[in-house]
Amino acid sequence: MLRFNIRGENIEVTDAIRAYVEKRVSKLERYFDKERSPEATAHVNLKVYSDKNAKVEVTIPLPYIVLRAEETSHDLYASIDLVVDKLERQIRKFKTRINRKQREVAVDTQTAAVFLNGQAEADTEAKEHELEIVRTKRLSLKPMDSEEAVLQMNMLGHNFFIFEDAETNGTSIVYSRKDGKYGLIETN
Repeated sequence: MLRFNIRGENIEVTDAIRAYVEKRVSKLERYFDKERSPEATAHVNLKVYSDKNAKVEVTIPLPYIVLRAEETSHDLYASIDLVVDKLERQIRKFKTRINRKQREVAVDTQTAAVFLNGQAEADTEAKEHELEIVRTKRLSLKPMDSEEAVLQMNMLGHNFFIFEDAETNGTSIVYSRKDGKYGLIETN
């Protein structure tokens, strides 16, 4: 069962608001695994700004994922609806990704039967936006300093370059920043 922690900033959380939040966010419980997260808590923060915009933030920490969404609109109730819709999309996308991984690892008869019976949620929008690796490169890292790595990156026309730092013998990355300068990421 989902528990609620509802806070208001610049607004008093009335019984009507609390009931609406609980009703709408409780709709997400059908996606939760009751055995893994029997007592999940939804942290809801309601803010009303001086320009009468209402912002709703919802965070639901679960053992396998942290769901978080926020929305702002001129109507508090509309913001609540928008946040719940956004969280629902996140859950469906996550479940689709997990189901796809399980099918890739081992497609057995039971999994296929569950999928065909429609018990596994599959969202077509999530399929379209799925992260897909379309190319793999293998490279050997040449020891060099960061200045040489920037020159190599620019010569290749890439926006980042991985290299072995000659001073530390660690793997480092140089990258182009939006401001036209360069950044360096060093690993331990």
